[in-house]
Amino acid sequence: MPARSLLPTRLYLASRSPRRRDLLLQIGISFDPLIFRQAPREDHELDETPQTGEDAASYVERLARNKAEHGWRIVKGRNLRLQPVLAADTTVELNGQVIGKPADAVAAQDILHRLSGQTHRVLTAVAISFQGRLDTALSCSEVRFRTLEDDEIRRYVATGEPMDKAGAYAIQGRAAVFVEHLAGSYSGVMGLPLYETAQLLKAFQNLPTQHA
Repeated sequence: MPARSLLPTRLYLASRSPRRRDLLLQIGISFDPLIFRQAPREDHELDETPQTGEDAASYVERLARNKAEHGWRIVKGRNLRLQPVLAADTTVELNGQVIGKPADAVAAQDILHRLSGQTHRVLTAVAISFQGRLDTALSCSEVRFRTLEDDEIRRYVATGEPMDKAGAYAIQGRAAVFVEHLAGSYSGVMGLPLYETAQLLKAFQNLPTQHA
């Protein structure tokens, strides 16, 4: 049976990420983008500030849940077609500390210096909200960078690729040459673990979509 028929025919993707869009299309999932009027860091309902004592797994799961639930409220509030809302969040953890997206080029360089020659974890949580139901899944991968030279860090940051990326790098981009070893989900490091996403979507395959 084709993989497409095992999954819901259409959903809302509550994400601006072109990588997540491409990954959904890769597994044959059609979607409608659901864009929040404000970026998550500017919306008090989607505060990305880690809470006191919150570990990386709890952090990304909280953000993914909040985004999916917020997306569902938008669907209801805008009287949109009722179909599942998928959201995700990715963060990097190094020595127990959450490392998010760099605020600027200086912060990006600092993050990459910290990751140089080290093994870090990349955690991506996926959440789906539909008709009062909320399911989540978590992917955790380990990535080890080779030792990076100061000049190559500067040149990489100058490309602009690290901006708006957890951990200040894109594994599917130029930073692929930094990765000495990866254990886990390549698509999870990109921002949407396809195995976990597909398993979540299967749980929603028999739930009817309809017009509000």
